[in-house]
Amino acid sequence: MAVSEQSDRLSVFLLTGIYRFEGSNAMFIDPVRILNRSYTRFRVLPSAYYSRFFDSIADNSTETQNNCSRNSKKRKRNKKKEKSQNLNPREQIADQRHQEVRSMLLKAHEALIESSEFLEIVMNLRNDGCDKEKCETNVISQDTELDFVEVGSVWQAPLYEITLNFHQDEMMEKNAGFPLIQFYEQRVVQVFNNLVANEGSSDVEAEFLNHRYIVPKKSCFYMSDLGKIHNLIPAESDRGFNLIVIDPPWENSSAHQKLKYRTLPNRYFLSLPIKQFTHTVGSLVALWVTNKEKLRSFVENELFPKWGVKYAATFYWLKVKADGLLISELDLFHHRPYECVLLGYCHRDDMNSEHLLRLNHVPNNQVFISVPGDYSRKPPIGELLLEYVPGFRPARSIELFSREMIADWTSWGNEPLHFQDSRYFLRKGIDK
Repeated sequence: MAVSEQSDRLSVFLLTGIYRFEGSNAMFIDPVRILNRSYTRFRVLPSAYYSRFFDSIADNSTETQNNCSRNSKKRKRNKKKEKSQNLNPREQIADQRHQEVRSMLLKAHEALIESSEFLEIVMNLRNDGCDKEKCETNVISQDTELDFVEVGSVWQAPLYEITLNFHQDEMMEKNAGFPLIQFYEQRVVQVFNNLVANEGSSDVEAEFLNHRYIVPKKSCFYMSDLGKIHNLIPAESDRGFNLIVIDPPWENSSAHQKLKYRTLPNRYFLSLPIKQFTHTVGSLVALWVTNKEKLRSFVENELFPKWGVKYAATFYWLKVKADGLLISELDLFHHRPYECVLLGYCHRDDMNSEHLLRLNHVPNNQVFISVPGDYSRKPPIGELLLEYVPGFRPARSIELFSREMIADWTSWGNEPLHFQDSRYFLRKGIDK
């Protein structure tokens, strides 16, 4: 690769948070950089986002990483041969799916490992643009976080209100370059079962039950349980969404997961009004799934047909540590170091054939790599999907079961403010 081309790729990454490997179907994404483009006055604290997988860097040399990767593959291939004889029929299908994409995932990982200059940037993501002492001391304690699910379930929930402080930066008086008085508009609105919007071009600081939250520019959220989601259906189909991302709390037997967040039986998701959310021009639907074959079968045979979604492609999220190594060995059966996003198109019953022909082809088996954030926190993938979204730009986008917010998106779930807690952020130009 020419030096200038590599430099261009790095420059694009520093601006956008997306690095595309040459001659590969893989890319690396930095969720912090992507999310920061949603804010004007604040920025996401890297050490708060990257709360895991930054403690294992013992040797940063590319040679050592390659040797570890090769030895891991060899050990797991041998173990896999032994285990394959004990797999039940459903597990055998899951293993077959894995074998079909294994080579592709290895090539994507090798593209990262071989990009030594870029890998040095990855190793420093946790302290990127942040004073080391500030990054290390600003740690989020789960014990002090607000439990929105619990608060939203009490009888007083309909009475709870959130205060939005809309700052008017252009009205800020200054004395020798320093703020003297800052004016703002204050708005108090119902927090549950209500569309709360920040339509301005700047962040909004919100206050709720003695907690402070940062709401990104041009965004809105609707916080409710599944029973109230129909209140969010647009009155007119031309006000619907053409990009729908869904991260369901799939039922899981893991005791650790149950401590982290509540799950729902799979049958509950059949009631999601995906077609009613869909815009007149159609929508691209992106569904996060685990690697369990029972779940994949449920989605393919029941969920997508019920929603009216036609399968188009699968994308893969490959998870790595800060040193570039996979977070677990690739062939570890019950703990694969990747998750899948199933993509499909949905169209309304009144959609004409001309619109159907315009639906973009989605290339299969695309891979995006990143260092994971908090448990079950998914990276923002909306920008990776935009070129496949039908219809107009900017897209009208919604995330269902969201736990964070993004500019120009609608976020629905029972805790869309979870990762908007002000302790996950730094104020630009002040808290460095």
